[in-house]
Amino acid sequence: MHPQIGLSLLCGLLGFSRQAFYKSIQSKTSRLSFHAIVADLVVEIRSKINNEKLGCRKLHPLINEQLSKQGLSVGRDQLFEIMNTYGLKVRSRKRRKPCTTDNTHGFKRYPNLIKDMVLLKSEQLMVSDITYIRVKEKFMYLSLITDSWSRKIMGYCLHKDLSTEGPMNALLMAVANRSYPNRRLIHHSDQGVQYCSHSYISMLKTNSITISMASKGSPHENALAERINGILKHEYGLNKIIESEERARRMVELAVESYNSKRPHNSLSGLTPEQAHSADKLKKDLTPPLTGHTRIKSIAVKCSQDLPEQGKQLIGLKNEESIKIRTNRNHDNREPD
Repeated sequence: MHPQIGLSLLCGLLGFSRQAFYKSIQSKTSRLSFHAIVADLVVEIRSKINNEKLGCRKLHPLINEQLSKQGLSVGRDQLFEIMNTYGLKVRSRKRRKPCTTDNTHGFKRYPNLIKDMVLLKSEQLMVSDITYIRVKEKFMYLSLITDSWSRKIMGYCLHKDLSTEGPMNALLMAVANRSYPNRRLIHHSDQGVQYCSHSYISMLKTNSITISMASKGSPHENALAERINGILKHEYGLNKIIESEERARRMVELAVESYNSKRPHNSLSGLTPEQAHSADKLKKDLTPPLTGHTRIKSIAVKCSQDLPEQGKQLIGLKNEESIKIRTNRNHDNREPD
């Protein structure tokens, strides 16, 4: 402030009052305090769910849930700016990686059965894939089997090599973890030697699981499995070099547990995979044939009566929309599902 000029005169020259000047200072201080609180919440939530790479879109509803208790809220763009200012924004980098798919083999290959598939519920389709994890100076290989509807990881195994044993162990876990064992299930994978091997195919057939495979050189036909790999590696620290095999196994276990039970999904209307998989238990099995508007109305009524608020949104939207598609197909073909 100039020593010879009073604050009132300066404020008058600039067109505002002394009260407005002090209020702007107070507002700036309050804004900085709010930003600091939000940044602390980002760190706290990431630590609580054991996910240091949880991004802005996933954090936004979780932070507002805490702020709403004090009558406050933060916009998504504002949250992104705060995270950027405090160095909390997620940064990713690319690394060289080993090849986990060997499709130069002589085993039988199966066609892709899921191109036009409409999912109505859990355990209609499970997708499989293998990704690598760096442990000291070597690689270990993580086999994953994920339910395509609920996004829940049903089975996993971290193995020392790319033999069939890892995917077999993951499949055994997935079968044991099924909540709806009587539903017709399709297993979808790439054409890697592990998934085409006699032992793996035999286990699928023994458990009455239909076999589907992506076309050779078409990873987009198994996009969900690739996406789950990326989430575990980039959000749960599995893309880093891990100091020991024991530590790697523990990190994988914690990552899968946190992903299934704590990580919300935009595609699931904010539910976690566990919640989405459990919500399916609250509605009737959709196999009895209904037709036309009666079918859609029956599903909608059932959802509104039996499901919790988030479950209503998830099951109502997914199933009502999907069933409309199937119903129209029935009218065109004049045949039941």
